[in-house]
Order: sequence, then structure tokens, then C-alpha cells
Amino acid sequence: MELNLFTQMADTTVYEGEGGGYYAWTPVKSPVLSQAVVGAGKLVLHPRGFALPHYADTYKIAYVVQGECTVGIILPNSGQEQVMIIKKGDALPVVMGSISWWFNGGDSDVTMIFLGESSRSYNPGQFDYFFLTGAAGLLGGFSTEFISKIYGFNKSDAQKLTKSQPNAVIAIIDAEIKMPNQPNCKTENYVVSLETLIPNSNGCAEMTADNYPSLDRIGLSAGLKRLEAGSVSDPCYTTDGSHRIIYVLKGSGRVQIVGLNGALALDTDVNEGHVFVVPRYFAAAELADENGMDFFYVSTSPRPVMEQLAGITSPFKALSSSVLQSALNVSPEFVELLKTKLI
Repeated sequence: MELNLFTQMADTTVYEGEGGGYYAWTPVKSPVLSQAVVGAGKLVLHPRGFALPHYADTYKIAYVVQGECTVGIILPNSGQEQVMIIKKGDALPVVMGSISWWFNGGDSDVTMIFLGESSRSYNPGQFDYFFLTGAAGLLGGFSTEFISKIYGFNKSDAQKLTKSQPNAVIAIIDAEIKMPNQPNCKTENYVVSLETLIPNSNGCAEMTADNYPSLDRIGLSAGLKRLEAGSVSDPCYTTDGSHRIIYVLKGSGRVQIVGLNGALALDTDVNEGHVFVVPRYFAAAELADENGMDFFYVSTSPRPVMEQLAGITSPFKALSSSVLQSALNVSPEFVELLKTKLI
């Protein structure tokens, strides 16, 4: 199957209103999303913006790009609302079918990126949401007769239940309504602060099921990678059949991805806000320009197995010198020079 790789800004405005907006990457513009069955979305909440309670047909990981947000989550069959505060640099796994709401109680915008898998989505390659309330809410789809009988309401109260919220996705909450503003659970049980784990210079902070066993439930892992100005990442590939979907948080640079038969599958510039996919077994490397580059990524494996083509763990360092000499068709002296570079 030929993969149509890309770097793409969000191509669809799903919703935009006074309280904020939700923007999506779709397989119509980026076919590789459905081919790799991954997805991406971006939520922007203005001050007092409230993303109405909803659930989705995908597993994903949220990352706070900027701001601070109050989140409420009800895990399937738990009957308990877990409230937590998340801030810039935090990553929060979101279980498929869990009910969540998101509220910006601050005085500046909150931006979050969602990356995940979409193998069970109604529309592979994107996330589908089911809202409990509002103009697109599930309750509003039932007849007044059904709602009256289900909740024991008269007709007037049944309509009040289903029709009072005119917004479809995001509402503005009046200041007199006191939304939850304190966590009621141990936030560290749900949230990983990747921003605090990454070094100031080149480096990577990862959350996998090896360190966070709860990721086994969603089948995903994530990481934050930072490249200094002019630096390049070692080419790496997955050996376990997992895909990676990557969002450029800040800075800019260039990406090369090499796939079947050594063909250069992608060679392009990337900037803040771009999303790109690295297919399973393909090797990718990123080169930061003078601004450096940070990116957040999600793998479709909770315990991804990666190999690097450079560095101390490179197979070129492990191979016997005579084997490497024959494979490269070079002199013994060049083999020794190469091995000294693999540090």
C-alpha cells in the first residue's frame, strides 16, 4: 500500500464560537491518517470557555500547549467524576468512552492537542465525539415523550432538560457559576508533566506503560522531544509495528522519512502547528533550524520498541567489522572511522 505522507496544519474547523473552537486534521486532506488509523485534533478554550460533557470513539492523549485547564473525567462504569487541573506541558491519557469536560477558568486562552489511534472510530483517521448535552447532545435526539418517561418529567421540564443549552460544543460560563477549581483526586495518577522531565537542551521525555502501567489500557504512549538550533535527531524506526503521529509545538525545521526500498517518502519543512505521521518500520530524522524545535508525539503502542541508525545503540556499532565492511563495500579504515562516530 502506498502511503501518502504529509505535513499539515489543522484543515477543518469543527466548531468555533465565543467560548473557543475545535479544529481537526481529516483524512480527506491527509489520507495517511486513515491508512495508519491515527487521528489529531486541537481544542482552544477562551476564558470561561467550557467544552460540554462528551465521550469519543477513540483512545487518545491530550497535551496542553498553553494555559491551564480544569478537567473532569468519568471513567466507564466508575460512577465517579475525577476533577484535576492541568497546565502547559502536561499530558493526560483519555480512555475511549470516558465522559469528559474541559473548562478554562483563567484569563488567557488554553490550547490542547489530542493525538491518538482511530481504529474503532466511525470515521477512521479522525475522532468522533458524542455530546451529552447541547444542540448536538444525545438527549436532544430523543422525543419529548421518551425523555418525560425516562426522567419522570412533565413536557415542560423535559424540553428544559434537552433544549436549554443552545451551544453545540463549547459554551461560555457566566462568572456567577462557580465551576470546580480544585482537584478531587491525585492528579499524578492521571497526568504526566512531560515539560518538567525534558532537559533544557537536546533531549526527550517519554511516558510508556513501563513507567505508567495505565497506558496499557489505551494502547498508546507519548513523548516530548526537544532539538536545539541546528541539531539533528538520530534516524529511528519502530520494530513493533507501531505508528507515530507528531505535532510540532514550537520552532521549525526539516523532516525526512525513508521507507520501502530506501525511498525518500517525505522531505519537507515543518513549522509550529504541523502534524505528520511516521508509518511503522519507516525511519525518520528531524533537523532543527536556527529557532530549534519541540514536538509532542504519540505512538500506537504502550511499549514502543525503537531502533536508532546512529548513536551508541546503532546496529552499525554492533555489527562485526568485517560484516560491516562487506555490507558497505568500504575499507577497514572507514569502518573503524564510522564506529568512532557512533557515540
